[in-house]
Amino acid sequence: VARGYYFYVTGTIPAGKDPEKTDAKIIGQYGVDISKWARARRRKGGLANVQYLRHDRFYVIIATHGEHPFFASEQKQVRNIRKQPLRFNGYAIGVGRSRLDRSLHASVRIQRGMFRELLAQFKRIAVQRTVEELCRELGAIPFEPFAPVRDQMRIILRAMNRLRKTAG
Repeated sequence: VARGYYFYVTGTIPAGKDPEKTDAKIIGQYGVDISKWARARRRKGGLANVQYLRHDRFYVIIATHGEHPFFASEQKQVRNIRKQPLRFNGYAIGVGRSRLDRSLHASVRIQRGMFRELLAQFKRIAVQRTVEELCRELGAIPFEPFAPVRDQMRIILRAMNRLRKTAG
């Protein structure tokens, strides 16, 4: 995001297909395997650059502004990360603004639906469990402590504390 890769397409490789063959096809189709110097020349010429990322069977193709065959062949699926966050493994990866210089940077948080489920779950058990049990369960939540995730965890903690205070 900080380097201008705002456009993306996601997909999954079907169980019967070989991921390495899919990798080679996408890399060849979009010319992903070029040097950083070639990318710099493309950028200066107003052409887009494309990157390909894969984790297990999930993949994402990301692109910068400009002209590229990627936009023609994927035009119906192309999303803008500034408007629609990329969803992966329970995370929503979007764009945030720096507080210092207002530049764009990646913002990683828990997906909205999953966060609401977590919040509801912890509200249900807030007055039924001891502080130690709640701490253990909060610590067992399987998300990395990125700043927005920490903010979401504080929202859960404040909601539980309000309920516990009301219950005495």
